[in-house]
Amino acid sequence: MEYKHWTIKRDDDNICWLLFDYQDASTNILSTESLNELNDILDNIDTSDTLAVIFKSLKKSGFIAGANIKEFVDKNYDDALQMITLGHTVMNKIEALECNTISLIHGFSMGGGTELSLACNYIICSDDTSTKLALPEVKLGIHPGFGGSYRSIRRIGPLAAFDMMLTGRTINTRRAKNLKLIDEVTAHRQLDKAGIAFAHKKFRRPKQSLQNQILNNAFIRGFIANKIAKKVSSKAPKKHYPAPYKLIRLWKKYYDNPVKMLEKEAESVAELVSDKTAQNLVRVYFLQEQLKTTGDKKLFKPQHVHVIGGGIMGGDIAAWCALKGFQVSVQDQDPATLAKTIARAYKLFKKRLKSSRLTTNAMDRLTADHKGYGVEHADIIIEAIFEDADVKKELYKSIEPRMKKDAILVTNTSSIPLEVLSTSLKNPGRLVGLHFFNPVALMPLVEIVHGKESDKKTIDKVSAFARHIDKLPLAVKSSPGFLVNRILMPYLLEAMIMYTEGVPAETIDMAALDFGMPMGPIELADTVGLDVCLSVAKNLSETYNTTVPPQLEHMVSTGHLGKKNGKGFYTYHNSKAQKNTTATYNSNSNIQQRLILMLINEATACLRDKVVENENLLDAGVIFGTGFAPFRGGPINYIHDAGKHELQVSMDILKSELGDRFTQDNGWNLV
Repeated sequence: MEYKHWTIKRDDDNICWLLFDYQDASTNILSTESLNELNDILDNIDTSDTLAVIFKSLKKSGFIAGANIKEFVDKNYDDALQMITLGHTVMNKIEALECNTISLIHGFSMGGGTELSLACNYIICSDDTSTKLALPEVKLGIHPGFGGSYRSIRRIGPLAAFDMMLTGRTINTRRAKNLKLIDEVTAHRQLDKAGIAFAHKKFRRPKQSLQNQILNNAFIRGFIANKIAKKVSSKAPKKHYPAPYKLIRLWKKYYDNPVKMLEKEAESVAELVSDKTAQNLVRVYFLQEQLKTTGDKKLFKPQHVHVIGGGIMGGDIAAWCALKGFQVSVQDQDPATLAKTIARAYKLFKKRLKSSRLTTNAMDRLTADHKGYGVEHADIIIEAIFEDADVKKELYKSIEPRMKKDAILVTNTSSIPLEVLSTSLKNPGRLVGLHFFNPVALMPLVEIVHGKESDKKTIDKVSAFARHIDKLPLAVKSSPGFLVNRILMPYLLEAMIMYTEGVPAETIDMAALDFGMPMGPIELADTVGLDVCLSVAKNLSETYNTTVPPQLEHMVSTGHLGKKNGKGFYTYHNSKAQKNTTATYNSNSNIQQRLILMLINEATACLRDKVVENENLLDAGVIFGTGFAPFRGGPINYIHDAGKHELQVSMDILKSELGDRFTQDNGWNLV
């Protein structure tokens, strides 16, 4: 019988090869359709005449990307349970086959793909650097749902399994082999031969180590489970992200009964899929995928990147580009600043690459360029000096004659419109904004700022470059503050106003954390730099109805710049804010409401001004540019979920109590 997504081949050794090639797609996914086909295939395999069943992908891009995420959208409990039960049925049938079962992995293996492999006797991977495994379901607000919760723990023990499942991180083949998650690593060209060799082995399930036997013991499990849950709570509160806690509970309560644990796993995921958190996180996933398609890497790949400005932001941009494989020169008028830039870059490379050879290679790609010789050779020049339009324009005027004819000039300005900056250029169309966010290594978004004179091909090339350095490009209109800083500034300024009213910084930050923000606004302002906040606030105040708090101006004038010099709203020791641990937050106060309503009100204003094309892109920009509570799906999505009318009533009340800054923008009419 022929199938749409699977091909069955038998060789002379009576090995049954199940070849996966999902039709009309670049990657393999475990959709209801492909799972039904596999279910039928497994029902018809004659194991009495089969030495082994080997699973292999025919895609160049990887093994299996996981379940079909689109099928998770708007699912109720019964529909979700039916879909998950099908996956369970298939995986259980693979595990029950009376012959060897082998998974051959080349490229990525995500979620359901890894769970399919865990149901097999043996897992063999290619040694290609693209080969990685993961159980990333937690990022979608769920947890492994095709038997992975039980089988991963059985295979590698609870600590390693929970590290995979609770972080969603990918692991390479070296680590996977050390964990005994996989059985063999071999050259890609030898993968089939390795599969055949393992087909002839007699399978005996490895006995768990004594440590894992102890950790899985019912008397110990409860204690360990509570410790894991406590650690998770510091980053993912239970009321916002229920999936990790449900996963931990499965192991704690049911591990001694595998059948029951698998049954409860299916029910747990079905409950999570139909929950608002998962629905919003799935939405965020699709927003991320949409941004990834913005830049076409084939359009532009520079050979040499030159960064002007070796401060925290410029230096970190240069280091990031070198980390991603580019030859980079970084220029600054102060050699001491460049020395600090190189030292910070070394720490980044060492942390990320975890290899002395790769770290050395990355350091070789990064050159301190005090005199700016790299300008003549660069294909793209990134200006990242301080926020002063006149100084930037003078810089452009001096370097334009030295630039290659087709070189691109980008500015990392956080608030100055391109139309203001491009007046000093003979070819203003070559200037595009490429706005990074701090910290560069952690924030995935870059704003691609286009002005009235920006050349379309240049914009597309800058978007392509953003994808080459693994950033998410968001096209925004050139206007003061662009998107992210414009939306963020009223939120930060409201926090500072409350601080001047006598509300402790810790209490203000707690209110934001309680909403789901990754960091409170006071600590965020310190992290960005109070001098940067002041500069952006002043730029925005010239266009929008924004008042710069005198407290902010006073702090900057007295040398309180934030985390960068250890003195801001907080003092910092070893880069850690020293906070009053006795401070409390009362959820009945209006602190959180004041913060969030200022943010979403400005979000509606950006819709009105068409800073981005639509609501989805606005939500994506704020989530990936600020860390806005992902489980809420973005500020505009939050308005829909919380209720537009209810939020408008709250705005009116705050306006009557606190003044005109809480006046509703006309953009609310567009939501």
